[in-house]
Amino acid sequence: MGEETSLIPKCEGMTPLEQALSSPNFPYYEHLRALLCSYLPPKAVEAIDRTFFVADFAHKEQKRASGEPYIIHPIAVATIIAQMHLDTESVQAALLHDVVEDTQINSKMLEEEFGSTVNEIVEGVTKLDKLRFHDYKEAQMENFRKMILAMTKDIRVILIKLADRTHNMRTLGALRPDKRVRIAKETLDVFVPIANRLGISDTRAELEELCMAAIYPMRYRILKAAVTRARNNRKEVVSNILEAIKARLKEANIEATVTGREKRLYSIYMKMVHKELQFREIMDRYGFRIILKDVDTCYRVLGQMHNLFKPRPNGFKDYIAIPKLNGYQSLHTSLVGPHAVPIEIQIRTELMDQMAARGVAAHWAYKESGSKTVSTASQKNAQDWIKNLIDLQQSAGSSMEFVEDVKTDLFPDSIFVFTPDGMIYNLPKGSTPVDFAYAIHSDIGNHCIGARVNHRVFPLSRHLESGQSVEIITSQGASPNAIWLSTVVTSKARSAIRQYLKGLRTQECMLIGRRLLQNTLRSVRIESLTEEQINSILENFGKQSLNDLFCDIAMGNILTVAVAKFLDPNSHKHHELPVKGTGGMPFTYAQCCLPIPGDDIIAHIAQGRGIVIHNVNCKNLRLSDRGPGKTLNVSWNKNVTANMEFKTGLLIELENRQGIVSEISNAIDIAGSRIESINSDQKDEKSFIINLVVTVRDRLHLAGVIRRIKSVPNIISITRRR
Repeated sequence: MGEETSLIPKCEGMTPLEQALSSPNFPYYEHLRALLCSYLPPKAVEAIDRTFFVADFAHKEQKRASGEPYIIHPIAVATIIAQMHLDTESVQAALLHDVVEDTQINSKMLEEEFGSTVNEIVEGVTKLDKLRFHDYKEAQMENFRKMILAMTKDIRVILIKLADRTHNMRTLGALRPDKRVRIAKETLDVFVPIANRLGISDTRAELEELCMAAIYPMRYRILKAAVTRARNNRKEVVSNILEAIKARLKEANIEATVTGREKRLYSIYMKMVHKELQFREIMDRYGFRIILKDVDTCYRVLGQMHNLFKPRPNGFKDYIAIPKLNGYQSLHTSLVGPHAVPIEIQIRTELMDQMAARGVAAHWAYKESGSKTVSTASQKNAQDWIKNLIDLQQSAGSSMEFVEDVKTDLFPDSIFVFTPDGMIYNLPKGSTPVDFAYAIHSDIGNHCIGARVNHRVFPLSRHLESGQSVEIITSQGASPNAIWLSTVVTSKARSAIRQYLKGLRTQECMLIGRRLLQNTLRSVRIESLTEEQINSILENFGKQSLNDLFCDIAMGNILTVAVAKFLDPNSHKHHELPVKGTGGMPFTYAQCCLPIPGDDIIAHIAQGRGIVIHNVNCKNLRLSDRGPGKTLNVSWNKNVTANMEFKTGLLIELENRQGIVSEISNAIDIAGSRIESINSDQKDEKSFIINLVVTVRDRLHLAGVIRRIKSVPNIISITRRR
């Protein structure tokens, strides 16, 4: 093999196991080897024995920060990979993933010793290890782009990287606090969404919890102690419900595994933060999981559960018939248990349970036959997503544009819609008929001129809802409209529209952009703008000339209403308005989140509605709504808001009893507020949900109103409407 390749010892006359046993670090490898023997054939384990010996030999001079042998880290990464039951090449690559970067052994040696596939996976992971993700600023965009694209070559590259990051997160304790926080935030921003999108919920959940412990150590400890106490207090209730479920299934002669489902700390924390719930309000729900042999039995068990406990209205979701975007499948149902205890039950098959934990990683799981098997839904979704990444890479004009599109795909809230002949399409929440047209085929999107939803004419800019039947009307002479870029939400649609617009001659783009801006300015002629006004606009949007600005408007990168704010003759009066930063332009408050002084706010420039002020964390404000030229940085003008009242929404869950609504009204009046609107809906036999809109001065005043309402007997929970 030559002098260079002699760095990998041959150990002739020794079996792979004997080579492994000769290592002083074999005790660290024993647990992994036992795990491998449980699902891999002897020949495969022999190959991995040899791999361990080579990896251990390569890292023999290296130590971890703790002083332990460095080989502990590759073994830990390989163990995580083996726990997913991944194939032989994945485990070998995991053991070798740091060899090329940290030792004298190079790629050529690895390929000769272990083959091209193992070498290519190691090479992919090595390239990722050189990337650093401090934030999403433009300087880091190209790195993020490279990491995402590494997944398109072999998904096992990112699976090993996720395992590598998981072990690094488990061992953060030896690092400085500031470094721990930086790595944890990077993990939460980059790796957690990828694990979620690939359906690997076990890895996602562990990373989320480890990140929380690193970023908010005190909150983590307090919450963990509270969960432990609550678990002990709930044992009897959980046990009784479990026995009731098992007894009903036994009566029906249904074989099943039934377990209580623990809530994850990070999930509890995020619900407390975003929904402004108290700990007890989250922990008063009891979760259970029923694992069965086949799909038909899942639906039989659903009927049994609905006979055993009363189902809640709108509390059923069928993710078996219509899987989530990451391939997750299960039946979810919310029920009212004994003593009105809220119960949530998940019903799924054994394969679905494995897929929920391992997601796309199950594609590479080694089976007895030596073939790779997979859940069709999970693998198809992963393949479609990866294919979409390749398309985005080819059509994106910059790393910033590419990453913006990928991030949209990483954080989807999905809806499902149907073609007229009954085919189902998963789309992100907020999708329009144009998004749907491009989801079917790029040609259909490019030639779309209209849509019918449930057999009625439907605007192309309006959001679709789950369950609708959508028919796209096309014309061969039609072409994409630049205005669509301000309404579509899917990366595929945005990418295809941009690609078409980039194909237009620059002169045509300038004419389109100029016409769009002039339509917005109305009485103000572009030709009459002063040099000072033009310079102000160009400086704000970072453009060299008006022609560059017109092209960006045509491409949908800048909305014309954002430009118009610099030309409003009344902009100097903005200090008299309750919100600063709108340039004096008229605005409205978003009815979805009803922001009030004290909230962090953002101004969204909505197509056809002008400027709308949202809470910065509003769930209805999508990532695509926050792009360049689509938002303004605004803040409250405290001198003005001090003498004003604002509306905000409250959802109150309460036990039904005579006179309680009157008592709530009195409490609100005593707190110095008043009710603007009220409606109610029955939740179950004993409880109601009241939807209130009340007036308050600011968040401090709202806190006082909520305290007064909570003092009314039989109030179960109060949350602010988001």
